[in-house]
Amino acid sequence: MKQFFAAKAEHPDVLMFFRMGDFYELFYDDARKAARLLDITLTQRGASAGQPIPMAGVPVHAYEGYLARLVALGESVAICEQIGDPALAKGLVERKVVRIVTPGTVTDEALLNERRDTLLLALSRGKQGYGLAWADLASGRFLVNEVDNDDALEAELARLQPAELLLPDEEGWPVAVLERNGLRRRAPWLFDADSGRRQLLQFFGLHDLSGFGIDDKPRAIAAAGALLGYVEETQKQRLPHLTAIAVEASDGAIAMNAATRRHLELDSRIDGDVKATLLGVLDSTITPMGGRLLWRWLHRPLRDRRVLGERHHAVATLIDQRTDDTLRETFRALGDLERILTRVALRSARPRDLSTLRDGLGLLPALREILAPLDSPRLQALAAELGEHGEHAHLLASAIVPQPPVLARDGGIFAEGYDAELDELRRLSTHANQFLIDLEAREREASGIATLKVGYNRVHGYYIEISKGQSDRAPTHYTRRQTLTGAERYITEELKAFEDKVLSARERSLSREKLLYEGLLDALNERLEPLKRCAAALSELDVLAGFAERAQALDWSQPQLSDVPGLRIERGRHPVVEAVRDEPFEPNDLVFNDTIRMRVITGPNMGGKSTYMRQNALIVLLAHIGSFVPATLAVIGPIDRILTRIGAGDDLARGQSTFMVEMAETSYILHHATSESLVLMDEIGRGTSTYDGLALADACARHLAAVNRSYTLFATHYFELTALAEPGSGIANVHLDAVEHGDALVFMHAVKDGPADRSFGLQVAALAGLPKTVVRQARGRLAELEQQGRDAPSTPMTAQALDAPQQIGLFTPTSAALEALAALDPDELTPKQALEAMYRLKALL
Repeated sequence: MKQFFAAKAEHPDVLMFFRMGDFYELFYDDARKAARLLDITLTQRGASAGQPIPMAGVPVHAYEGYLARLVALGESVAICEQIGDPALAKGLVERKVVRIVTPGTVTDEALLNERRDTLLLALSRGKQGYGLAWADLASGRFLVNEVDNDDALEAELARLQPAELLLPDEEGWPVAVLERNGLRRRAPWLFDADSGRRQLLQFFGLHDLSGFGIDDKPRAIAAAGALLGYVEETQKQRLPHLTAIAVEASDGAIAMNAATRRHLELDSRIDGDVKATLLGVLDSTITPMGGRLLWRWLHRPLRDRRVLGERHHAVATLIDQRTDDTLRETFRALGDLERILTRVALRSARPRDLSTLRDGLGLLPALREILAPLDSPRLQALAAELGEHGEHAHLLASAIVPQPPVLARDGGIFAEGYDAELDELRRLSTHANQFLIDLEAREREASGIATLKVGYNRVHGYYIEISKGQSDRAPTHYTRRQTLTGAERYITEELKAFEDKVLSARERSLSREKLLYEGLLDALNERLEPLKRCAAALSELDVLAGFAERAQALDWSQPQLSDVPGLRIERGRHPVVEAVRDEPFEPNDLVFNDTIRMRVITGPNMGGKSTYMRQNALIVLLAHIGSFVPATLAVIGPIDRILTRIGAGDDLARGQSTFMVEMAETSYILHHATSESLVLMDEIGRGTSTYDGLALADACARHLAAVNRSYTLFATHYFELTALAEPGSGIANVHLDAVEHGDALVFMHAVKDGPADRSFGLQVAALAGLPKTVVRQARGRLAELEQQGRDAPSTPMTAQALDAPQQIGLFTPTSAALEALAALDPDELTPKQALEAMYRLKALL
């Protein structure tokens, strides 16, 4: 317990896995917490200060599963191991914390999501904005960026989704930071730019940071230094796989804020159905490392037309040459080389990691042969990046047996003929079986006991076993070793000598294998960087081949990225809706240019307005990650942002109503949209009264069209907004078609020019299952309003009201009501007459 208290004092804020023989034990509050989180038994053992010591434990051989559950819950765990060989220790075995496993620093295969990056992110703050540094220790990526304001910071956090976030323990952080999971507050002095610079120079062994391009980014340097310090503190070992820092500037990508990523359902939905997301439809990658790269591409669509053009051309080449299937079939034998190389660098790779690496390197010649005839600059560049690794492939092929054991400590890793000394030690153990057979035959014959057996167990070693009934016939030179219920076990001088020789050979064999294994890791680490580049190239090939497969399976076409401003999509479809529904999808067109900057979309609920808006945003996004798109033709000019305001929902945690959330998201769009931004606005103003809502919707639409001049799809139920489409305004009307067939409403999902003539609100309400009496009452009330030639303030304008010559504008006082009011003399009215007058005025309004 003294050892435990000493270790716990150094790490008071994390759970302590304290090694005791075959178990990791937890004590006191750690035990109580672990028992609750892991549903394991809470026991007690011994006493301290007269009180029993609470204790809970997990088996060493199965600890990874428990550790994974704790990390998934946001907990950190210190691993306190026994140091040295317990068999050689005098007194208590020394114990020491060898690493701290946190949500952002895990590298063990069992603790990771194989198709998602696990990021540790550090955040610093300066007078002009924020510095970010993040690392994926499982793959060896280390990146930095700087942003200027809270909005840009929130957008980056939404894109990166870090598992753990480090920040100085100071006040005044934005809500978007404080509500993140895995928050770790650290001492503010750890986020100093000067000390961060010194730490980075020392870690990378450099004289300056100019080679990384971060010399002029003090906030990023401060964050990177804090992150590196935390990693070294928790991992307690060298990190040779972190070899460089890259700058991932925000201006190189199409900007999307957190709301946009949520509205477009890129990789998640509120209902948790991942298949019904863009990633769910798009991801046909074979390898986990390809899946992770696709996820990064999807969350960071690029603006670099050269890079995107090379990706599109590569996909087209794979399709034209019919090589995508061959490439993908080869990838089926490929493992997660990216994370395996990290474990090689950290010296935690297991034998089966090395056999997977061996098999992967063995595939490279076949992959180069497939890529050699392809006329694609990007594919040829990737083929070159694969590199020549014949020496390492041969080394692993000659060293590792075809099916190695799970753990190195079990031995049996190396193939026969790889090491002469190991082969000789193994022969001693192998010949043991024949020696025991011969010994058993000799002893049976000499003693006359036909049931005599020679055996072995790990606790007592080799033995001669005689049943109880025959034990009185045991020769005098037998020495009793163990008594069982039905038998006696003996040892002889000859058997003892053999045991010492064989067991010594086994121990020496395991020691030799351990030495050879370390040497194998050393050899691989000498060429770690070329191997990492090879893994990165394989990941990208997997993604591009997946794009080719999706394009053919889903009938997608190659987009054209133009330098001319505008957007033209012919027969576009929603990639997710089309994939998850059985019914044929109705394709639609979209054109934006200098003449038309906004399209006001009207039509019934469920008619497809939101689907139409989202599909065009997703087509633009897909084009900017290098994928083909679900359209017959897509010509896309420069795009700098995709911004959306779709759906309704409150944010109770922040104390914001539905309307407040709507206005906050609208405000962000009006402040950030440019003439190269694609903006989706759905039902602005519906969260408040009709007058307020219409006024706000009208003003927002005018501002976007005249000031921002964005490419805007503006869906609304306010038919008054269709009047915005005046000549020279840059605004045009379109509508989603629907027709009535008897009492039924049929949605055509076709986008047509001009405004809708009706909202079909009552028909949609009936489809939703409202009681028939309610629908009939509403229909009667609607007839009354139409008869008066006006629309109730809380309902959309109908076709009759729009066409009626006596219609009164929504912002103009009703003249009939004013005239009636002017004719009243309050002093002459009885109470009953006053009440009747009030009802008449109400009806007029």
